[in-house]
Amino acid sequence: MKTFDAIIVGGGLIGSAIAFELAGEKLRVLVIDRQQPGREASWAAAGMLSPGPDSPEAAPLAPLGKESLQLYPEFIAGVEEASGMAVNFARQGTFEIFAGPQSERARDAMVEEYRRLEIAIETISPKAARAVESSLGPAAMAVAWLPEEATVDPRLLTEAVLAGAERRGALVRVGCAVDSLLCRGAACAGVVAGGEKIEAAHVVIAAGSFCGKISDCVSRTKGNLARYAPVSPVRGQMLALRSESVKLQRVLRSSRGYLVPRPDGRIIAGSTLEDAGFVKQVTPEGIRQILDGAVELAPALADAKIVEQWAGLRPDTPDHLPIIGPTEMSGLVMATGHYRNGILLAPVTAKIVRDWIVNGKASFSAENFLPLRFTATRSHARTSG
Repeated sequence: MKTFDAIIVGGGLIGSAIAFELAGEKLRVLVIDRQQPGREASWAAAGMLSPGPDSPEAAPLAPLGKESLQLYPEFIAGVEEASGMAVNFARQGTFEIFAGPQSERARDAMVEEYRRLEIAIETISPKAARAVESSLGPAAMAVAWLPEEATVDPRLLTEAVLAGAERRGALVRVGCAVDSLLCRGAACAGVVAGGEKIEAAHVVIAAGSFCGKISDCVSRTKGNLARYAPVSPVRGQMLALRSESVKLQRVLRSSRGYLVPRPDGRIIAGSTLEDAGFVKQVTPEGIRQILDGAVELAPALADAKIVEQWAGLRPDTPDHLPIIGPTEMSGLVMATGHYRNGILLAPVTAKIVRDWIVNGKASFSAENFLPLRFTATRSHARTSG
């Protein structure tokens, strides 16, 4: 039977980043993915690195997002050095656009909240914003400037992180689904994948929306990992546009959508939020919604060519916060449920998981994201009932 120090289930950016960190500690690491790694949520993402909350319930995520953004330059440098690949990391900032009669009030509320969370933000006039982004449309009645936000190409980054992990000694097994955990008493001792038992001192579940499909044990009482990772897919449709007249330097974002420039001239436009189960497809309604938001931000995009369209499944949780850390089952660690922030949170998630596995504790306070918060809630509900 093959034995490793750590098995990572899921080869998206989160799983690959964890493998990269653990392999850097000279651990024997195996990454297992049911398909080609990085072809789910990581492949579909736009790559905005924005630590600010996009809703009131996301406020607890801000410290984690800020920490991860701070880690990004060093993370990128390490990945590019280890892999020999460039990942198009850029820190050009973001214009947050507000339209409608309450635009200034909405902008000021955002500025107040971001300053409370100690996230860099400034007000800027629409005229000043158009001086640097001439494509910005007349609907922009108020603008906030987020100077520290950055972007990265998630597809390139995931590929580079996985390549860097392999160069550090990690092994990658593709096209192999993990059916269940391998249990020894009350402890997790590995996985069963493709009918093969593979032992490991630590198993990290980083399978995004698919975590709950893995059985938690091979026994007569067969459960599943949904008790630790109650994740559900939220579909997001995306477009890549190309325009001869629109040349963006930085992200434009509003409540209706966003535009993310790529170095090759493409503009990534998104996105929808849909409860569509595991159906991953693009729809005419979704395309129309994205284009409407894009044209409101930059009217000249009305003549842009759609060069690619795709959809991805974001792993959401009941409280919209990620699930990071050990479970009550010895040897089992969760790293999933990052919803819309998987690209941003990859460095800090990898650091937290590495610290748990190597040192037995996390160096960054992550109590809000522990998986046991869900099992405790359910136990309380059963007791109360």
